Amino acid sequence: MQQLPLGVRIPDRAVFESFLAGRNREAVEHARRTAAGEVSGTTWICGPTGSGKTHLLQAICARAAATGPAGYFPLRELAALGTGILEGLTQLECLCLDDVDQIAGAWDWERALFSLWRGVEERGARLVVAAQSPPALLHWKLADLGSRFAAANVFQLRVLDENEQQQALQLRARLRGVELPEETSRWLQRRFPRDMRTQYELLDTLDEASLIAQRRLTVPFIRSVLKE
Repeated sequence: MQQLPLGVRIPDRAVFESFLAGRNREAVEHARRTAAGEVSGTTWICGPTGSGKTHLLQAICARAAATGPAGYFPLRELAALGTGILEGLTQLECLCLDDVDQIAGAWDWERALFSLWRGVEERGARLVVAAQSPPALLHWKLADLGSRFAAANVFQLRVLDENEQQQALQLRARLRGVELPEETSRWLQRRFPRDMRTQYELLDTLDEASLIAQRRLTVPFIRSVLKE
């Protein structure tokens, strides 16, 4: 994968193959087309924590990087470095900015972001941004920036329901070559927060523990690992 010095490394598991579309099928299909270069311009992806925004942006970046320069930048982590991190990013064919709502309302950031947006549009490149809310609901200082984002392709992700979460966990487990019994995945849902980020992190921890111990992911085993 092509990577910029300030870019954030994308986990190998953050790919389309491990993203369960569920009721977000339209957004996922648009994301795939964007990654393939079939869609240009700006795409805005929004939704609550745990709805899959970060996973989808990282999947877009990972797929796009196979054919051209691409980068993923989570502003929640990088904003403290200042607006300079946006300089030169118009050279990318596909740029994914996560947590844009973190800098909305800050004059310096909005001016820098507007300049970046304009450069992307002029080059016919792709800009994908994510936030918890749609652009029309954010409190922009720069009205022109807010109106440009409101005119983008906007997709609202829906959180997976209980059955879809089960399918997502099973999908992730299969891709990792892990046998995850249904009773085990349901136990994890009952005992821990049901957002997919938490569930995936638990699966990662348990997968590593099972490899070391050469044990199946039974409920007694995961209780011992998680000290339940």
